[in-house]
Amino acid sequence: MGKEPSAQDREPRYAAIKRHIRDKVECGEWPVHFRVPSENHLAREFGVSRMTARRALSELTDEGVLMRTQGLGTFVAEPVPAGSLLEVRNIADEVSARGHSYSSTILLLEETEASAGVARALGLAEGARVFHSVIVHRDNDLPIQWEERYTNPELAPDYLGQDFSRVTPNAYLTRVAPLTEADTTVEAIAAGDEIAGALQVETGNACLQIWRRTMSRSGIVSFARLVHPGSRYRLGAQLRF
Repeated sequence: MGKEPSAQDREPRYAAIKRHIRDKVECGEWPVHFRVPSENHLAREFGVSRMTARRALSELTDEGVLMRTQGLGTFVAEPVPAGSLLEVRNIADEVSARGHSYSSTILLLEETEASAGVARALGLAEGARVFHSVIVHRDNDLPIQWEERYTNPELAPDYLGQDFSRVTPNAYLTRVAPLTEADTTVEAIAAGDEIAGALQVETGNACLQIWRRTMSRSGIVSFARLVHPGSRYRLGAQLRF
């Protein structure tokens, strides 16, 4: 009786190429910014079509393992930034801690009336005055977070007067209304046109969406929607017992 083929023998050829590349990256043989073999090279090495090799590289690029630079080739990407499920961190501090350059673009900063959903989240009456901001946060010029925030003007009256290209909403609110509690919900979504454009991903790409409501001793401060490209960000937590 012949030997039953192993799982590796049965895997699709593009998956074998992906595993080969991941192994090289994870063992450190191919460090960050290492230029990986071309589609043609991989096709010859694994005896597959160029299309099969391209699929492997494309999927690893979508997963954040590789990055492609037009005209230069495909390179090992830096590790995907990680946020915490148990802490409310300033994203500018997260970026700086990695030794990277933080920047942002303010897309919207206005006073508006609270919709029914925003009013419930902030504990206000429907139609009450609220501050509304939309900001894209970048790591080395690469968009990693789309932030939409509604803020209670009673607890942060000077919100609209801040230069959010220099200080993040999180940093400002932490200073004027120190955080005592936060509610957080995480879900996976497909990027719509507006968010996809702001984050420089394809419409429909997988994203990580965080809903967060923050409270101080004086009441509910803000209600935020934070969206990250799935291939550029992950969440984690460490629990001790």
